This record gives sequence, C-alpha cells and structure tokens, in this order.
Amino acid sequence: MLEARNLSVAVDDETFLDDISFTAEPGRIYVLMGRTGAGKTSLMRAIGGLLPLDQGSLHFEGEDITHMPVWKRDAAMVYQQFINYPNKTVRENIEFPLKKAGLKGAELSARVEDYLAKVGLTEFAKRKPSQLSGGQQQRVALARSLARHTRILMLDEPLMNLDFKLREQLREEFLGLFSGESDVVTLYATTEITEAMMLGYELIVMHEGRILQSGAPAEVFEQPKNIQVAQIVNDPPMTVIDGRISDRHLVFASGYKIPTPPHLVALGDGSYQFGIRANDIRPVSAGGESGSIGFVEVSGSETVVYLMAESGELVLLLEGIHDYEAGQSLRADIDPDRVFAFDKGGDLLIAPGMKVA
Repeated sequence: MLEARNLSVAVDDETFLDDISFTAEPGRIYVLMGRTGAGKTSLMRAIGGLLPLDQGSLHFEGEDITHMPVWKRDAAMVYQQFINYPNKTVRENIEFPLKKAGLKGAELSARVEDYLAKVGLTEFAKRKPSQLSGGQQQRVALARSLARHTRILMLDEPLMNLDFKLREQLREEFLGLFSGESDVVTLYATTEITEAMMLGYELIVMHEGRILQSGAPAEVFEQPKNIQVAQIVNDPPMTVIDGRISDRHLVFASGYKIPTPPHLVALGDGSYQFGIRANDIRPVSAGGESGSIGFVEVSGSETVVYLMAESGELVLLLEGIHDYEAGQSLRADIDPDRVFAFDKGGDLLIAPGMKVA
C-alpha cells in the first residue's frame, strides 16, 4: 500500500501541494483528476522523488520512502509526451532499463517479448519510434515502464496528445494491461471524466494543490461534494445559477419557475444555488429561460450551446449537429428531476437520487 500523509510543497510562495493525504492499494487504478495546475503532476513527482517535500511523509508497504533517493524508489512514470530513445528500436527501448537493472540472456528476452506482446508491438520490434504512430509510441513508453516491474506506476495524462479515436482505443487496452498488474499501485492523471469513469477504482479530485473529494467515480460524479467538484467532473461544466424555493416552486432571477421536484421538497423555502448538467437543459419553443446565444461549439456528433439568459449562463449539450449561431435568441427548459442543490457557500445539499435523512 502507498500512503501519502499531509504532503505539502511550496516554491517561491507558490503552493504546489497543500496537505495532501490518501492511500492507494496494489491492483487498482487511482485516477487523479483536475484542471491544468491542479497539482496532479506535482503529486506524482513528489511520489517519484523528483519534487522534495516541505512537509509530510510517504510510505510504501510500511517503509518510509520520504527521503529515499529517486533511483531506489520502486516507481516509474509515463508522461503525456512520447519519451522514447529515438536512436533505439522498439525492442531496445524496452530492453534499456532492464539491462541497467542487471537482466540478461533468456530472462531479458522473455521479459521484452512478453511486454511487446502485451502492448501489441511484436511486429514493430525492429522499428525506430519515428516510424511509429503516436499511439504506438505511447505504447512503447508504457511497455518500458511496465516491463521494469516497478511497484508504483504513474501515468501523467498519457493520452492527451492523441486523437479522439485512438484515445478511446487505448483506454480499453489500458484496462486489459493494468488488470494483470495485481501487485502494482497505479496512479493515472487526467482532465477527462470519461477516462476517470472508465479506468478508475477511485477518483481523487484535485484543485490548486488540494484534494477536494475522493471516492468511487460514480459516487463523486453523482454526489459532488461542492460546486468546485461538480464543475471539474462535468464536461461541459455544470450550469450553476442562484435561485430560491418559494411556494413549492424553484424560482430563478428571471422569474422563470418550475415545480419543486420531490427530491428537493425537504429543503424548504429559502435561497440556494442550483446545478444542472448540460444534457438536462433542452431548447423549447415557449416558456423556460430566454436569452441570447453567446457561443456554439460542435464536437463530433454533439453541439454545445452557451446561452446568456437573465438568470445566468446556461450550458446545453445537444445530440447531433445543430445550426445555432451566436446572437440568436433561444429558450431553454430545465429538467427539475435532475437539479442539484448547493448552499450559498457552494456545498452540496441534495443531489438527484440522493437519500435524505
């Protein structure tokens, strides 16, 4: 087991890690999720010994590794850039760290062949990295790290620089690769909730060097601890607008109101912040919130519409390609059964489907 206890790192008054604590068990994938600058890479570098700690300690399998030199730590890291040796073949790239560790002869050959097969590169063993696709180059880097049989494997947004289709393919392949590494603690950093939901045993949401929430991916997604977490784990970001409950209705700044859904009845009258996911807001011909479209983004088979309404910005995620334009008037309706309620400080009060004591 890997244990991080109250890790803190600051350089020139800039905080990189702020009182980070968590535990990770072998055989499972722990996903570090957060926006750029959240501290994901800094945490991995601290675990690998590349970033000295100001406070806190690291323990692995009961041993204190806080001050252990990098070369003694049983850790490997795969970056989003394809870091391979350009002058070596695929086989030589995988062999290199193994030879440094003293492997030779039949044991070396067997280990290399095993991991060439695992990442699907056996037929490319004699090629140089420049002769491979981006996905294949990333597999070389992954195989080189896995073949070392390190007990701590860290992957820092390894699919970031790949195209969408290839990312989907490699996500599925990663699950197969990691399932056979039952004695390895795996940390996987990403900004994408899709990867987190697919790969993660536990999701660790980070922001500005702190852990905001951790737990099973589905739990964090369905019951985000606060608005910050809700914004991070939703893509497009969750719409959050001020409103109140009054006379059995949710009432927004524009005067638009919807009946209070059953899951929010227990809140009673008062002021709240309401969160709505983008796929729970739909265009309507009459009623709803009215406003002007500020921006339209077509992504694959989906269209994201940013609607500047009187109550605030509403983000809509629509299936298919739509010909909306900036400046166009639009009305949108909210699904009341999918509304999240946060208090004025931003902490979650009730989520759809959440049992209220």
